Amino acid sequence: MINALLLSLGQLSDRRILSLLLKVFLISLLLLAVFGVGAYFLLSWLLSFAAFDGGGFAAAAAAAIITVLTAIFLFRVIAIFVLNIFSDDIVDAVEAQHYPDRAAQAKPPGYALGLKMGLASVGRAIGYNILASPIYIMLLVTGVGAPIAFFAVNAILIGRDLQDMIAARHVDDVARIHDDWRLTKLTRFALGLTTALLLAIPFVNFLAPVLGAAMATHLVHQKRENGIEKSN
Repeated sequence: MINALLLSLGQLSDRRILSLLLKVFLISLLLLAVFGVGAYFLLSWLLSFAAFDGGGFAAAAAAAIITVLTAIFLFRVIAIFVLNIFSDDIVDAVEAQHYPDRAAQAKPPGYALGLKMGLASVGRAIGYNILASPIYIMLLVTGVGAPIAFFAVNAILIGRDLQDMIAARHVDDVARIHDDWRLTKLTRFALGLTTALLLAIPFVNFLAPVLGAAMATHLVHQKRENGIEKSN
């Protein structure tokens, strides 16, 4: 894991990766802005419907607060969604530099599949976190239990998302990934946890999705290479 992280950090100066970082950053901000504007108009309409004086200011303030909270708690969902759409750019860049034979055999999944995978990722993230919310609430009294549970749940989800991004270039059906392209549960969890923790750090969180995808690329291909060596 440490080796994969160091290799990923070392390639951040790659033009293709810098370009992807910019895309993830700008599109994530755009989606948050669209959400904020939508929240403002919805709240403004609701307050106007209720004949509330000063509804414009109240709607703007509430929309700003909601947008900030969304950025804090749902940025990981938005960033991974955007990354899924453009994941082939970073995976191809990492494979081209470190695993050229695999890069030559890869079949780019395309934006349509990336969008489909991104929406599936959003659905899983929202669904599983809603299911786990009673556990989060019960663990609030412990002080640290709720964050630990939150990171554990999301580590599992993010690890799967990142693994699938790599496999999508090399298998026909991501829903039926062969064991050769599947990380061990422990490695997948460690990958997801590392990415989730990076996503929780202000400013670093914009690098986190790209670093996660790069680390996943190294981990998947290193596992395959080790498996081939053992079989020989």
